[in-house]
Parts: sequence; C-alpha cells; structure tokens
Amino acid sequence: MKMKIPENFNLGAASSAWQTEGWSGKKDGQDSYLDDWFKNEYFVWHDGKGPDVATDFMNRYQEDIDLMKKIGLNSYRTSVNWSRFFTDYDNLTVDEEYAKHIDDVINALIKANVRPMIAIEHYDVPQYLQNKYGGWNSRKVVDLYVKYAKILFERYGDRVKDWFTFNEPIVPQTRIYLDAVRYPHIVDPQQWMQWNYHKVLATAKTVAIYHQMNQGGKIGVIHNWEFAYPRSKTYDPDVLAAHRFDLLNNRIFVDPLVKGSYSQELITLLKENNIMFRYHSEDQQLIKNNTIDYIGLNLYKPARVKQREYEWNNNSPFSIKKYYSDFDLPGRKYNASRGWEIYPPMMYDLAMIMKTDYHNFPWFISENGMGIENEQKYKNSDGIIQDDYRINYIRENLYWLIKAVNDGANCQGYMLWAFTDNVSPMNAFKNRYGLVEIDLENNLKRRMKKSGYWYADLISKRTLPDDSAYSYKSTFEENKQ
Repeated sequence: MKMKIPENFNLGAASSAWQTEGWSGKKDGQDSYLDDWFKNEYFVWHDGKGPDVATDFMNRYQEDIDLMKKIGLNSYRTSVNWSRFFTDYDNLTVDEEYAKHIDDVINALIKANVRPMIAIEHYDVPQYLQNKYGGWNSRKVVDLYVKYAKILFERYGDRVKDWFTFNEPIVPQTRIYLDAVRYPHIVDPQQWMQWNYHKVLATAKTVAIYHQMNQGGKIGVIHNWEFAYPRSKTYDPDVLAAHRFDLLNNRIFVDPLVKGSYSQELITLLKENNIMFRYHSEDQQLIKNNTIDYIGLNLYKPARVKQREYEWNNNSPFSIKKYYSDFDLPGRKYNASRGWEIYPPMMYDLAMIMKTDYHNFPWFISENGMGIENEQKYKNSDGIIQDDYRINYIRENLYWLIKAVNDGANCQGYMLWAFTDNVSPMNAFKNRYGLVEIDLENNLKRRMKKSGYWYADLISKRTLPDDSAYSYKSTFEENKQ
C-alpha cells in the first residue's frame, strides 16, 4: 500500500540570494561578508567560482520560476541580500533598483502559484558593518538589522507571509571564530558566543515588530540541526558526549527562540569556559515574550560521537570538540562526493524530539538534499542527468518524515536543497544539489534533471512507495521494542 502525503504538507525547494544572484547591478560598497571573503580568498573556492556570477538569478529569475511552475513547487524559500538592499547602511537608504528586483521576484513567484518564503539574512551581513562595528559582535548591528527587517515587512509583507530572521545563524561564526576555516580565520570563542546571542536577540526584537504590524503571516528562523547519535546508547559517557554536542550546536539557538530562555545547563557551560555572552537586564524578558511562530530545520547527515578519547588541553581555546570525539559507524551508507553519511531515519528521530522536547511546536524541513560531483557523466542521450541517486535519497527521507507525521509529529513540509545547482561556500559548484542543472560550459543553460520530473510527479500524485521499499529502522522505533 502506498503512503499518502497529506494535501496540506508543503513540498518545495530552497536556495538563497547570494548563492544564485550574481553581482550584476551591484554597486561599489555593497559587499557582503561572503563577497569580501571571495575577493580575498577566491583561490579556496572550487575552480575560483563564487558569488560573482553564481547562477545569474538576478537576470534569469523568470526562467527559474517558469521551471518551478512546471514542476509544481508549493513554495520557494530564498533570501534578500542585506548588503545589496541599501546604499547607506547607517541611514538605511534603500537601493531602489535592488528593491524592485525583490518586488519582481515575489510577484513572479505568486503569479506562478509558488509561495515565497523569505529569509532576512543568509550569511550576508554587509562588510561595511563588519568593518565599522565588528558585525554581530555589536548591538548597533542588532538595531540596524531590526530596522532593515521592518522595512522589508513594510514593502513586501502584503504578499510575503513566511519570514525567517536567519538561515543557519550559528554557521558563520562557528566557521570563523571556532574552526577558523573561513576568512579571516580568527580564533575567538567569546566572539563566537556573542554573535550567537546577538542573533537570538535580533530575532526576538524582529518578532516583536512583526507581530505588532499584524500582517497575517508567520515569522521564524531556519536552524541547521546537527543530529548527534552516541556510539553506544548504554554507555553513559557516550550519551553525555551526544547530549553536550546537541546542547552547543542546537539548543543554543532553538531553546531561547522556541521556549523563550536558555537552559541553565548551557549557561553553566558557558561560564565554566569563560565565554558567557554580554547582555542587558531587559533582554531576558524580551526574548521570553517574543518567541518565533515556527521553525525550519535543515537536516542532511547525522553526527556519530563518543566519549572524548584524549584529555582536553585546558590551555587550548574553547571548542565544542572539548566534549566529544567523532565516531565512524562501520558499514555506514554515505555520499562519496560529500563524505556525509546517509541515514534517512534521522528524519523520524528529529520529529520525535520536536514532538516530545518542544511540545509539538510547528516546524518543517527547510533543507535536505544530496550534492554529487561530476553529474554530467550521468547524462543520457538526450542530455538529461539521470540522478536516480537523488530520487532515492529524497524518497527515503520523505518516507521517514511522513511516517513521523502519521505518528503525530507537527511537521508541515519538506523543502529540497536546492532548486537549481548553486554556489556553496568554498565548494562552489563542485557538488551539485539541484533538481535543475546549471550548465557552466553552456551559458548557464537551465535543464531539468530526471529528479525534477520525478519531483513534479510526486507533487502531483502525493504518494510514496509502501514500507517494503525501505530497509532502515529509526532509533525511536528500536526503543519501542
């Protein structure tokens, strides 16, 4: 018996402004952090490709939206590029040319019956604000961001009813200030935590303004959930390692945004590591009173962790890795292009966490996808990429997600990353994620892959194969036995 996908379950796809737009029409001084990084370290981006051209969505958005309509996407999540929206960031002078582009994209999506879902910030803090104020280390930037968000609501809130304050708010500072793998490679755990806190504060302030405006929509955040499985469920040190991994990667954002407060356990860890954030006395009540309406969760791969193998050097700067060591599950299925484990039951396990730990708070999968190198070798005689691996990946992940919905999870949709192939930080176009190919050798020509036709059929018929097509079990199911 086939599994039915509920009619009100959103099936869409996602991308972002900086990963698709390109720099066409961009003015001097409108660099984002990503633009500045690319200019200073273009050589670390695969084949030197980056946000300068991307997919040229700035000029070719209508082509892409026509394909969205052809596939039948329920929705498309993208972002507004903060650095391009203004010509003066202190005085909030809007770049009307870019603002019209956003208007045109929103109108084109609505005309194509594709629901626009908009992130206000996606790694693109203006470099001007980074240079002048220290970026998210500064409450001044928090205030400027909130004013920017209000302008977006005023201009587009009559049509956009799904807003997100940030996409993956923890990622930039983790890669810059903890891992130091991204430009400008500064190890500064205190600044890492301050960025985390100020993005929570900015979200609460933005939520307050949005709710006051009564525009009839919803506002949330997109968080990249790093799902940790302990090596052994019965060995307490492994379980503690997974718990602290979760606390410092996930609960650090989700708890204050959904529950309205940080856990005392997290605060204790921050103080023990001398990275407690700076705050004002009134912040606590503001965060408590202005929680988000729903949350999008990006989910790609599990983390397998175990008790830390070696004693931590207390003279080393703080790192989340202080509390765990990685564990490679023998025989795991993985994507050889990306090196990421493939474990679809993680969808079900996350759904049960949202159901139990967060009282069935409304959520959806805002990103899930499979990036593969050298996809051109899978083209058939008609030039269409035969990406059956992607079809199987989506099908298996959706199976576990809909199974969770049938078991009472309040998951409201699934969005594939990504609609088209697009640029990723450093990897650029190395791994392709799209339902639609971007042909870099042929004037960025768009061509649907086999998965695009399959996804269109899925959206139309809203059915998945029966249980016999899947061989995995979820951790939560195992625990029931």
